[in-house]
Amino acid sequence: MAVFMPKYRLFSKAVNLKPNPRQWSARWTIVQRSIYGSRQLQHQQQPNSSSTNQHNHHHQQQHQHQHQHHHQQQQQFHHQSTTAAGGWLTWRGVFLRWTPIGICMVVAAKWHLHNRELDKKGLPRTAAKWQAKMYCSLPLRLLSRCWGWMADRRVPKPVRPMLYGLYSNTFGVKMEEAAPDNFKEYRSLGEFFTRPLKEDARPIDPKTSFVSPCDGRILHFGAANSNLIEQVKGVSYSLEAFLGPPTWTTKDAPGMVEKVKKNASPDSVLYQCVIYLAPGDYHRFHSPTLWKPELRRHFSGELLSVSPKIAGWIPGLFCLNERAVYIGKWKHGFFSYTAVGATNVGSVEIFMDEKLKTNKWVGLACGSHKHKEYDELEMPADKYLEKGELVGQFRMGSTIVLIFEAPKEFKFNLFPGQRVKVGERLGTFEGTEEAVENPEEVKRAIQSLDAVEAITV
Repeated sequence: MAVFMPKYRLFSKAVNLKPNPRQWSARWTIVQRSIYGSRQLQHQQQPNSSSTNQHNHHHQQQHQHQHQHHHQQQQQFHHQSTTAAGGWLTWRGVFLRWTPIGICMVVAAKWHLHNRELDKKGLPRTAAKWQAKMYCSLPLRLLSRCWGWMADRRVPKPVRPMLYGLYSNTFGVKMEEAAPDNFKEYRSLGEFFTRPLKEDARPIDPKTSFVSPCDGRILHFGAANSNLIEQVKGVSYSLEAFLGPPTWTTKDAPGMVEKVKKNASPDSVLYQCVIYLAPGDYHRFHSPTLWKPELRRHFSGELLSVSPKIAGWIPGLFCLNERAVYIGKWKHGFFSYTAVGATNVGSVEIFMDEKLKTNKWVGLACGSHKHKEYDELEMPADKYLEKGELVGQFRMGSTIVLIFEAPKEFKFNLFPGQRVKVGERLGTFEGTEEAVENPEEVKRAIQSLDAVEAITV
């Protein structure tokens, strides 16, 4: 044992000790190359040739073979050092590894500081402007166009039950309400998304003047008393940015709400109702009341998701997204009906408006309002939409926004998150017993609003 070895022998062994490069581990060799460089390591790893064997042909061949083996080992170490540990200390490693890590750390810090500032003010955690711009920079329109193209492709008949059945089980589609209810009858995903329902699947409540226009979930509802109205609780959007400038009226009023209203009476209130259509819902939408559309505006905006989580995160989401706004009036005053586009919505189709073309390429930046980013179309003067009449369809789930004027006695029979279906009552007029309406009387009441508005102007 080394403990009982004489000192002079220990000293001689320590002096004559020479490190053997073959016994070094690959990890130590990689670290050494990254610190001292490849040339020094190559110089250290070159085998010491014996001067006494220079004239021996057998030893020369062995030496050449050993040298080739060490050269291959050095190349392997060099590859490992540049791709593993050594890569972090090269310019390529700085740009491809350290820089992304630094950017992620800065973004995470800014996100944390922004949320902490909102928490101090008691506000909901919404996206900052830079976060909304980053989200808008994603190729969502390209993704939506690709999805729309794929949804129009014909699905082989034997595959349809499996594909549509998987979709139905995932999103809770009730095929017993569809007409037809056989999966094989739908030639493409687009046809399946926009499937019609049986005639008795959605009865229209005859004793109310205001019903749900679609199947979906209530995101928000209530009075709109200022230019900023809520899309979900605590998160607002601009009424003027959503509808566009009120060029359809000549009323001189200080605010957007007063300009929009047909009646000057303080008992007249502006209301809104936002309904979100999930992927498994019935994708067609109907008229909620008897009303007269007079103007259509198509805003070529973004195609961001309108799911409840995103609607609660991005302020002004409905003003950013592509939408078709139909402005008109009903018997109580102003009425607007808006179909909002979203991610993976192949297109929005309005059956009474064949000129409407959605999901097209646009060149506007996210949140840009420097240009006139909408096209306008006047609707026929004799056009009315009956209560429950089919208006259009989404090629995937999206959102319907109703903004309308009504007496202050109007009350919603809803709660946030409630599931509604086409034809169900959305609200009532307190103190008034509603009955079946006479369509001709309602149309005369709508026509009389023009005279009332002319007097107020």
